[in-house]
This record gives sequence, C-alpha cells and structure tokens, in this order.
Amino acid sequence: MSTTKGVDDEFLGVGDKPGLDIWCIMGTNVVPIAKSFHGKFYTGNCYIILHTAEVKSGTRRHNVHYWIGEEAKEEDCLMASDKAVELDAALGSHAIQYRETQGEESDKFLSYFKPCIIPVQGSFSSHWRRSGDECDGTTMFRCEGEHVARLREVPFSRSSLDHKAAFIVDTPSKIFLFSGCHSCIQTRAMALDVIKHLRENRHCGRCEIGIIEDGKLAGDSDAGEFWNLFGGYAPIPRDVPDAANGGPMTTSPKKLFWINKRILVPMETHVLEREMLKSDRSYILDCGAEIFLWIGMTTLVSEKKTSATALEEYVHLQDRSSIGRTVIMTEGHEIVDFKLHFQHWPKNVVQKLYEAGREKVAAIFKHQGYDVAEIPDDKPRQLISSNGCLKVWLVDRGCVTLLCTEELEQLYNGDCYIIQYSYAEDGKDYHLFLAWFGQDSVQEDRVATVSLMSSMADSVKGRAVVGQVLEGREPELFFLVFKSLIIFKGGRSTAYKNSILQKSNRTELYQKDGAALFRVQGLRPDCIQAIQVHLAASSLNSSHCYILQDGASFFTWLGSLSSPSDHVLLDRMMDKLCPLKQSLLVREGSEPDRFWTTLGGRSEYSKEKCVKGWPTDPHLYTCTFQQCKGGIQLLAG
Repeated sequence: MSTTKGVDDEFLGVGDKPGLDIWCIMGTNVVPIAKSFHGKFYTGNCYIILHTAEVKSGTRRHNVHYWIGEEAKEEDCLMASDKAVELDAALGSHAIQYRETQGEESDKFLSYFKPCIIPVQGSFSSHWRRSGDECDGTTMFRCEGEHVARLREVPFSRSSLDHKAAFIVDTPSKIFLFSGCHSCIQTRAMALDVIKHLRENRHCGRCEIGIIEDGKLAGDSDAGEFWNLFGGYAPIPRDVPDAANGGPMTTSPKKLFWINKRILVPMETHVLEREMLKSDRSYILDCGAEIFLWIGMTTLVSEKKTSATALEEYVHLQDRSSIGRTVIMTEGHEIVDFKLHFQHWPKNVVQKLYEAGREKVAAIFKHQGYDVAEIPDDKPRQLISSNGCLKVWLVDRGCVTLLCTEELEQLYNGDCYIIQYSYAEDGKDYHLFLAWFGQDSVQEDRVATVSLMSSMADSVKGRAVVGQVLEGREPELFFLVFKSLIIFKGGRSTAYKNSILQKSNRTELYQKDGAALFRVQGLRPDCIQAIQVHLAASSLNSSHCYILQDGASFFTWLGSLSSPSDHVLLDRMMDKLCPLKQSLLVREGSEPDRFWTTLGGRSEYSKEKCVKGWPTDPHLYTCTFQQCKGGIQLLAG
C-alpha cells in the first residue's frame, strides 16, 4: 500500500534530481512536458513547475510554482492549485508554493529559464504534437527587466513601441532588436540573448540579426528595413508616466482571514501575532502587493485543496490577477517575508503548558498560590535537523538496492535495511547510519547488513554515526528521520523467502487488495507510523487507534483510552494511506458485525491504559570484535 495514494501518479518519484519538472493541466490530468519545450508556455493553459535544488549537505530543496496563462479557463486554474497541493504532499509537505500569472511572474520563477520564457498564443492541446517552434509570419515581443528577461508578445504595430523597453521583431527571414533610448544596458543584453535563442530554435541558426538604436537612422540599412515593416519611419510618442507612479504610494492595510469550508472569515485585529495561527486551520493574509496562504500542519490533503481553491476564488473575486505575488506555505516552513508581517515571531514556537481551568486539581492548587503547570504531552525534543536527506537500501544476498521515493517510507518486517540520514549543521556535514532488523528477518541478512553499513559509513565524508535498531524497539530518533512510516508484514529478500518455504505455517503476508490491520502511533502530527499487526481482535488495545482494511473498504477504530491527539494522528495516516477513500469511523464498543467478521470474530484484547515507562539509565560497554566460524562475534564487557 502506497503512502502517496490520492496523489497523481505523474508526481510519484519526482524531486530526486536537481533541475526542472514541468506538467501542463489537461482537464483533470497533468501531462509532463519534454525538456526541449521547457520555457514555452501557452497562454490558454495552466502549468505545474517543480524546481529541485541540491544544497551542500546533499539535501533536496523544492519550490512548486503553478503558472496561469492569461487566457486559461477558471476550472484549469482551480485544477492547477489542487495539483500543486498534491505535488507538495508527494514531496513531504515541505515545499513552498507560488502562484504565477502570465506577465507578472516572480524573478525566482523566471530565473529557472534561460534566457527567458516564451509565451505562445493558443493552447497546448492544439499544438502539443508539433515538433518545433516553426516561425509562421511576424511576431513582436516586448522585453523588460534588469535581472531576468520579462518577455511579452505584443501586437505587431508601431503603437506597441516605446522608449522604455527593448523590442524584438521576429520575421521569417530576419530578427530585429529595437532598443528604446530609455532602456538599460542589462535589458538590451538580455534581449540579445533572447534573439540568439529564437534564431537557434525557430530558424535553425539560419537567420540574420538587425540591431536598431532608438533615434539613430543615418546610414543604417537595418533601421530602414525595420521601419519599412511598419510602413515607413515616424517618431515614437514621448513616454507617458505610469498612473501608478503618479501619486504617493499608499500601503494597503493587512487583512487576515481564516478559511472555514471555503468561506473566508475575517479576523479583526490591529496587530498580527503568531499565536493567532492555529495548526488545525488555514489562513489567508492579504498584504495588498502580496497574498499568503498559511496551512496548519494538522490539516489533511483534502483540506489543503479546499484552502487553495478558496485562495483562487478570493483572487478572482477581488480581480487581483495582476497581483505581485501569491505564496502558499505549510506551518513550520514559512518564508521570511511572511514572518515579517507579524509583530513577534518566535524562533521556536512553544506550546503553552497550562490553560487555566482545564484541570480541576491544577486549578485548585493555582488558586491556593502554587505555581502549577500541566504535564505536557509526550513530545519529542529536537534531536536532529528536520531538513536532512534520507536514503534507504534493502539488503538481499549481500547486496543493497536503493529504494525509490514512493517506497522510501515502507519497510517489511521480514527484511533488513540500511538507513542513511545526511544533514548539515553549523557548516558541517553529518551522516547517521542505522541498520534496521525486522522481527521476522533472518540471521544471514542481519550479518550482511552490519558489514555493508560499516563500509558505507567509512566511505562518506564528514562525521558518521552508526547504530543498530530492532523492530519494536526503535528510538524516537529513528522515527523522526522517517516522518511517516508504514511497516508491512512479509519480506522481499531471497533469504527470507527461502526461510518461509521451509516453514509449515506460512507467515501472514500483506496483500494490497486483501485484509490487514494497522496500529497507528506517532510522536506528533508530522511524525506518524502505521504498524501492520496480526489480523485478529486480540491485536487491539484500548489505548491505541487502528486502521482495518477489508479489500477496498476501510474502518478507523478509536480505542476508548486513546487521546484526541491520537485521533489526529489516525486521520493523518488514513489521509496518507488512501485520501480518496472514505473510511467508516468506529468507536470502541459500537463496532458493526462486519468489523468483527474481518478480524475473524470477537475475542479478548487488552483494555488497560498503556503508560510509557521512564527510560532506563544508560550503560557504557567496551566492545571487541572477533572472527569466528559463523561470522563476526561481538564481545561486550
């Protein structure tokens, strides 16, 4: 079972390599765009763009943009925002999403395309079978910008010319560059790069180039040929100052809304504080020149799509299609520009440990003058950087196989794995290597895993730490590097399969369309696990929550002693397992007959509260390794 169900198949496995991935919205589908067509955008379409960058530590950093053509349909805009959310979910909900509109693209977006993006009239569906950029007639572009080229197609007319920008006129036999007298040298240089690009891609390198200086005509054959295209020379009218720049700049008041089922509820406030943002809600912050959508970490993918739809509707209702910037981000991954709008944004958000009146006993002690604080929920400390790069290898026959992205957070309890987590801190590179042994794994794979992991750790640059982890005894650090993890029954290694054939009682194996029971647990909403347990009522426990799969049907079971935070984890895991499937919520004591039938009938199970024990005192051992007949033997003293 994939943790990426509900995410478009085109997004599975992307983001592993630095560079660009681009898809075009075609109805309810996304169509990948070949590398040779990157930078060519049809005005009647919407596109999804993923930019993957690799930082020094080996970590991948992702930015997701969805680009909206000026002639795109509204339903395509809504579909683009939905697909951008799906892509972010496939990448672990850590990416920053940007809404880009034609003609108002951000410098960040334009910097991905060298020398520029080429707007093309029409739609991708009517031209996608064309093999190139054949030049049919004359096309005229306006080029602006100092850091990146902003290219816009304009009507082929003398009235389109002005003194502020550079203009490119592309004819079947020659390309002309007209440089306005008030255009800067950087704009002219970028326009020349665009011309070279057009010459190579539209004219196969067989085309002349003519350069015309604004106001210089004497003895210039290129200038005469250029003006003949417009019926002869005539002076260009003097530039008129922009209306927007005519008066003093005014700052729009900030507006904060929280999204309640696509309805925007205004929040009356004069000062923005971080405490206003709740983890189970989404908010729109309208700052006039830019709009931010902030999504709480406990929101589901379906809720994120609803929030993105609300943002699109808000932009259209306000007629803000030409707004400077629209940014979408998830809690914990806010950009600096968003934080600056809040009066106090703490470096680390700390949850309040005490709420007056929540517990009667605490309230009594507080009334008597004692300084009382509630015991906080068992939440992990920041043990390791959350921005590292995770790699997982399956060990089989003494060899390793690197797992792809969609299988990265899926382990089988009959196998052994090597986990490498690399991150940078204080300018130094660190590597954590863990050997994970499934409960049903065989000794042959365990010995090979330890040996292969040691070789890997010796080969990396930087500081490496190694460790061994047994299924069922994983430390918090292990789960933190995975964030979300599913452990299935069964195995894929050859040694495990051979051991199964030798047993008379075959081990329970997970079947995609069969029946399975998963216990859900977690440290926090962004660090959850689903552990497949024996398909029987005796596997239940009143302290936990479970997901029961019966073919295409799902039950979510809430133990009577489970907490509201456990219920949030259950919803999050169900959303990861199969967000498009509707599960039947079952509370302990009100189970339907089909629930017990799937488990093989009713039976006794533990109904006592599970209390996490205190960690034992650490012990220090000296270890020596000695070669023996059966392999390597560890002697501890």
